Amino acid sequence: MNYPELLLAFFNIPEVAALPKPGDGGTAALISGLPAAARAHFAAGLHAKHKKPLVFLCPDDAAANEAAEYLQGFLDTEPGLIRSRDIILNDADAVSRDAEQGRIAALFSLYTGSQLTIITAAGLMQRAIPPDMLQKCSFTLQTGDNISPEDAVYSLMRCGYKRAELVEATGQFSLRGGILDFYSPGSLYPVRADFWGDEIDSLGYFDVSNQRRINNIEKAIVLPAAETLVSLYKGGVSALSKKLNDLGQKRESREKGSGATLLSDASRLSLGAQLNTADRYAPLIYGKISTAIDYLPSDCIIVMDSPGRFSERAREYAAELLDEFVAASGLLNADLKHSDFCYAPSELFSKLSEFSLYMAEAVKIGSYPIAPTTSLGITAKQLPPFLGNAGQAISDASYYRDAGYRTVLLSSEKRRADTLLSLFAEAGIPVSYAKSPASLPAPGTCLITEGGISQGIEYPELKLALLSDRMLIAASQAKRELKSKNPKSRDTAIDSFYDLSVGDLIVHNTHGIGRFSGMQQMTVDGAARDYVKISFAGTDILYLPATAADSVYKYVGSGEHTAVRLSKLGGAEWQNTKSRAKAAAKDLAKELIALYSKRLKAKGHAFSPDTPWQAEFEDSFIYTLTDDQLSCTNEIKRDMEKEQPMDRLLCGDVGFGKTEVAMRAVMKCIMDGKQAALLAPTTVLAAQHYKTAVSRFFGYPVNIGLLSRFVSRKEAAKTVSKLKSGECDFIIGTHSLLSKDIGFKNLGLLIVDEEQRFGVGHKEHIKAMSHGVDILSLSATPIPRTLNMAMSGVRDLSVIEEPPEGRLPVSTYVMEHDMQLLADAMRRELKRGGQVYYLHNKISSIDRAAAKISAIIPEATIRVAHGRMGEDRLSRVMEDMAEGRAQILVCTTIIETGIDISNVNTLIIEDADKLGLAQLHQLRGRVGRSSRRASAYLTYKKDKIISEIAEKRLTAVREFAEFNSGVKIAMRDLELRGAGNLLGAEQSGHMFDVGYDMYIKLLREAVSEEKGESVPKIADCSADLAVTAGIPESYIAASEMRMSFYRRIALIRSDEDSEDVIDELLDRFGEIPPQTMALIRVACLRGHAGRAGITDISQKSGSLIFTLESIDAIKLTSLYERPEYKGRLKAEPGNVPRVSLRLMRGQKPLDTAEKFTSDWGFS
Repeated sequence: MNYPELLLAFFNIPEVAALPKPGDGGTAALISGLPAAARAHFAAGLHAKHKKPLVFLCPDDAAANEAAEYLQGFLDTEPGLIRSRDIILNDADAVSRDAEQGRIAALFSLYTGSQLTIITAAGLMQRAIPPDMLQKCSFTLQTGDNISPEDAVYSLMRCGYKRAELVEATGQFSLRGGILDFYSPGSLYPVRADFWGDEIDSLGYFDVSNQRRINNIEKAIVLPAAETLVSLYKGGVSALSKKLNDLGQKRESREKGSGATLLSDASRLSLGAQLNTADRYAPLIYGKISTAIDYLPSDCIIVMDSPGRFSERAREYAAELLDEFVAASGLLNADLKHSDFCYAPSELFSKLSEFSLYMAEAVKIGSYPIAPTTSLGITAKQLPPFLGNAGQAISDASYYRDAGYRTVLLSSEKRRADTLLSLFAEAGIPVSYAKSPASLPAPGTCLITEGGISQGIEYPELKLALLSDRMLIAASQAKRELKSKNPKSRDTAIDSFYDLSVGDLIVHNTHGIGRFSGMQQMTVDGAARDYVKISFAGTDILYLPATAADSVYKYVGSGEHTAVRLSKLGGAEWQNTKSRAKAAAKDLAKELIALYSKRLKAKGHAFSPDTPWQAEFEDSFIYTLTDDQLSCTNEIKRDMEKEQPMDRLLCGDVGFGKTEVAMRAVMKCIMDGKQAALLAPTTVLAAQHYKTAVSRFFGYPVNIGLLSRFVSRKEAAKTVSKLKSGECDFIIGTHSLLSKDIGFKNLGLLIVDEEQRFGVGHKEHIKAMSHGVDILSLSATPIPRTLNMAMSGVRDLSVIEEPPEGRLPVSTYVMEHDMQLLADAMRRELKRGGQVYYLHNKISSIDRAAAKISAIIPEATIRVAHGRMGEDRLSRVMEDMAEGRAQILVCTTIIETGIDISNVNTLIIEDADKLGLAQLHQLRGRVGRSSRRASAYLTYKKDKIISEIAEKRLTAVREFAEFNSGVKIAMRDLELRGAGNLLGAEQSGHMFDVGYDMYIKLLREAVSEEKGESVPKIADCSADLAVTAGIPESYIAASEMRMSFYRRIALIRSDEDSEDVIDELLDRFGEIPPQTMALIRVACLRGHAGRAGITDISQKSGSLIFTLESIDAIKLTSLYERPEYKGRLKAEPGNVPRVSLRLMRGQKPLDTAEKFTSDWGFS
């Protein structure tokens, strides 16, 4: 918003003249009577008037988020946001650092001159890396800098970065020859540095999802990956190790065992291991405490939002941290002083009083944390949103015109400004537009300009009204327009081949399921070639040329706990299995197309286009819709407006916003005078949907009913009667909705939640009641995009892949199970009014686990939930949690899918090493569904000797916790579960028999055939030449990544494909070795040869043998006559058409094969 006069208008209020000017240090001014939007307007005005850095202090995260929206709207600048983080005191194998790294970026921004920073009370009080240390360990890399890759890596490791094969998250780096990837806190994307010797040749951002470069940049700022860095101790890591060892020995001499923690940490440092609990030694490393206050410029303007709440939150945080330190000191037998990590509230306010401080409050209270030297009251009103009602906006603007107000209307885009300009002019309101106005509008007139906030402000004393088009479109869309986010990747997790490692199952198109035994290089006919080694049943082994790696793919199917039989090499069993799967896919395609055709012929109700009430209803939603939610909503509405009955499946994880999409469909249905029904599989889910619906439709004449076990017979009978008469517009219920006595007057939409959880009988009832009715099915399990594409045109699917915006990252810890430590974590959660999931995945001992927790935390109400409980009993337990009557739920993985309880913000998992990443990913998603930060503790048994497989899994869990690694793999497993649900048991069996990729290929072909479409023939030519071709380990060191590129290269079918792979290899790994270029050329040759009708190229006894689809005598004769082929080319006898080409001395087989293929194709 470029409108200084509007920002300065606040200072036209006569009373404001009494405010002290910034720079009059030691003075605190109080200004009351300001609602949230006006407090931000006041702060923005101070910044505009005095041209000094603005620091806006908020009580908590929720207030900070709101202030960020307003201030960004007024100042058109994205603020830095400094929150608190978890201080890591207790032992943990891995810790997520998202919140910490966000803090580092904001602190650095403030240190380097940020003009707008928002800080929460806890974020201001908490210990921070000292400013001089942050400067010391931050550095800039620029194109042309003289620095070796090794020196750059040393600097990154000193700053707390960790080495990884692939850089996927902040705090990671990867070095491959002369290419260095790293991801710094505060950076939009990770950075790739390309070195030429000891000089940086180029820098560029790259995309995490595909590891490809996005664009080049001139310089990159590198910030530390953690706030407490052991490398910054005077003398370095070895000196700190010695210091800790000395302190530990001293403690041990006084009391045996008391120095164990110090000695253990000293040992870890001496061995070069990572110390996740370095926070313990922050006072030792940095000396006296520093906080965000030490970053504040001396001339900054500080505005404290809601000082009473700010002071209260400061005291609460100090008390919480004290409890945490007392508990940790006891566990670690260490002297941890809470005052070394947090300012006392009195000390905090004493330091703040040294700055130019303005306290802004809605209502004046009795006492303030800092006694104000100046106090004044202002009258300002925050205006409610118009919620899509343009008439209300015109009515308000007319009132302000008649009252002689100056009205400013902020519009976020010119198109909308033009619409409002016309509307206001037609209503007789004097209105004008200016992009950068020089002054306020005249009294009784309205000025429209650029900008936008979600709430309006009225200043009666100034006779000034500030409106916004975002009031008209509601907070949800307003926030959407403010947000800036990176484009999300649409990559399909299930297609990932990167995670193939030795020992994994692999599927060969012709030979079936084997086990990947690694890559092996062999010299054949004087050429070194790489082969994929595959072990089959018994002792059978196949060495597959790397050039044919496209004929294999990782087996994705039944999961790691299910045994899969290996195929016998050369046997008929695999072909039979494949034939059965093909026949089943064909049956499914027939069935789907028949159903689809029947539905196209059926007549249903074509719903009308959206009404103004529909727009108002949608605009009243308080949260920001994601792009996926909007897209799915539009798909459903388009279906509803057609005459054919809708049958659409909406997929998305729990909490991804399927319910809101469904509610919009319900509103559309009711607007046309039709009834809607929502069928839920459990009583608790039905109750939750009912509660949501009542809240969503509040203020609209919509009659909503509930039929479930929670409803009395008398109430149920009334509801059934209303349904039949048409009085009930929207009914929500369990399988009781399927009873024979249920009747509808005019059912228009049926929503089925988790259809796969209903029995066969119930599904038949659903079919019967849905004749001619629009059906929307909801599923909480995602499905693979490739399955969606395979079913395109025969099954309507909508997918929500994007999580809701604004969720704080879940703080994740991997650690040995320690009940005392976990009990402290549970107590902290209960103390802040939250709830806990404690996952104990053994039904036989789950009651004992609950009893143990009850003995340790007797004040908590504990419930138990597992899959063998009856529906009624389980419903009562989940209802107790949902309603807050129980604080801790001891449960199995039954909570993986189900109801959404936003108040559960601590998750503890026993034996996390026994769960797959897919389960951990989904379980962790059960917490962190509110503005409150959540924690997940992934634990494993103490001193347990674990198997190699379990150790591998535990490593994956650690990486998952720390860097969110493995999410693609987790999503792939979840999608497979979704695929199984969608396809049904029989089809799932065939999918598992042949592997997902093969099944999808068969299904896609079957659907195309049934639709009468020609199945595109993929050029298929094998090539086995005496050419040194492969990917050396020195070029791509990671075996999984190397195998992935072998397959990528083998899939090349055109020059465009080739260029794309070459670009990626150059970008990610540098100059391509000759043998890898030869591999790419062989792949290109296969593609060209396949299109030319050549099915195989081999080399034997000094000749090249070309197997052809058919012999073309004319073509062969014309080639015979050419000088370069005369006497060398001949047709080979036999049933299979072949020609041989004798190689001349010194002739290279690959060059010759390429030339002949080209000549054969074009002759």
